[in-house]
Amino acid sequence: MPKEEKPIGVRNYLILALTAAVVVGVIVFGGVRKLEETLIWAGITFIVVLVGIATLALSVKDSNDDPDQPKLK
Repeated sequence: MPKEEKPIGVRNYLILALTAAVVVGVIVFGGVRKLEETLIWAGITFIVVLVGIATLALSVKDSNDDPDQPKLK
């Protein structure tokens, strides 16, 4: 009997996007030393990474159904 896997929560997506935004923010701040530009870059990175991760998560098949059996009975 296969083990039931829990779905990945929204918190994990937010943590990954926030981590990417912080990394980009540190790199940009080290280069330009302007807080406004750093926040803009970090915000754009957060949104793009969050949308990208969510899109990839939607494209993954997460059901353990038997492909030989009909889904609707």
